[in-house]
Amino acid sequence: MKEITQKEFDQEVIKGGKVAVDFYSTECPPCEALAPKFENLSNLYGDEIKFVKIFRQENRELAESLDVNGSPTVIFYEDGKLVGDKLTGGIKRSDLVKNLDALIHHEKVAEIKGKIEPKVSEYDVLILGGGPAGLTAGLYLCQARIKAALVDIQLPGGQISTTHKISNYPGFVDPQPGYMLAHYMSEQTKICGTKYKVAVDVAKVDLQNKTIVVDEYETIHAKKIILATGASPRYLNVPGERELKGNGISYCATCDAKYFNDKDVIVVGGGNTAIEEADFISKFAKKITIIHQFDKLQANKEAQEKAFANPKINFVFDTEPRGFEKNGNKMFVKTENVKTGETNTLQGDGVFIFVGMKPNTDFLNGDLATDDWGYITTNEDMMTSLEGVYAVGDIRSKKYRQITTAVADGTIAAIAVTREMDV
Repeated sequence: MKEITQKEFDQEVIKGGKVAVDFYSTECPPCEALAPKFENLSNLYGDEIKFVKIFRQENRELAESLDVNGSPTVIFYEDGKLVGDKLTGGIKRSDLVKNLDALIHHEKVAEIKGKIEPKVSEYDVLILGGGPAGLTAGLYLCQARIKAALVDIQLPGGQISTTHKISNYPGFVDPQPGYMLAHYMSEQTKICGTKYKVAVDVAKVDLQNKTIVVDEYETIHAKKIILATGASPRYLNVPGERELKGNGISYCATCDAKYFNDKDVIVVGGGNTAIEEADFISKFAKKITIIHQFDKLQANKEAQEKAFANPKINFVFDTEPRGFEKNGNKMFVKTENVKTGETNTLQGDGVFIFVGMKPNTDFLNGDLATDDWGYITTNEDMMTSLEGVYAVGDIRSKKYRQITTAVADGTIAAIAVTREMDV
């Protein structure tokens, strides 16, 4: 693997045959997560493909000419031409491998795969999930000098990474951008000593034997497991929703509101998230129509008052979506009034859906007890129905789900684990 500058780009990349190029930056957690994967793959594929790294901040002109606007970004070349996918952000090993395999003959791919040596790692505690609950558990464990690993299929931060502003987390007088609060938490836990294995593929979870497999080659064993995989946006499950996800329908205002500058947006939902995110979207959109199934909003009073006072926001109460369609650049939402049965079609440039969350528990396979909604039940020490397995944060069955309650869960689980391991 070689580091180059824009002066060397033509010779090393354009004339370099098959090349994988990593544009990285300093003080960049996603870059740090990518670095060991990129180096490991360069050792495996290096005889067939050239691996180069370019410091984006000092080669900005080159980066901008290639439409590389963030770090890390990995692009692939073959005989001077861009090929494959442009990978950015939390880049997974599997996505790198897919693009590398496409550059070489399948017989060589098989040969390289045969060189991969399985890796086995041992930890005292394995934390599965890197939101506030998992990060807090990792912080307390490393301060107790317990060898812990934190595994996440994304980068650390969880839902707060895509939350616009957080104004109710103790210790901050001014509202904090969600991504910054996530960064502070993540860096504190990492610097403390918890081992991060993030932006990985989790191929197998065996709770009975306290074992997981990441990136298909590393098996991680632990004495205890803390589950902190959180929750994901709930779908409405109406026609057109899944087909148009990411193509007119979004579940993240922080991610996508900027694409609807001076446009008409439809928001589905009436709870805190829907109303607070609608307010954020109004910084960009020309008009917002909120569809809510009840005759009153469920959001807190402060959020309601702000929304009602916003001249850009309109409300359609007692109404539910019945389907989504897209024609050209326009989105169409078929609706039904739940009291009168009257149907209607609303038109906008985009749709945001905020109708609650569901626990990320698809990996459980019936190993743990859950409540009627699929959330994991625990005792007051956060222990699940399976000895040595704990659950914290939004994945856990509880009355209130906030950042502060997630942090509390992580604290309790880590203390309980520490005391058990001291026995």
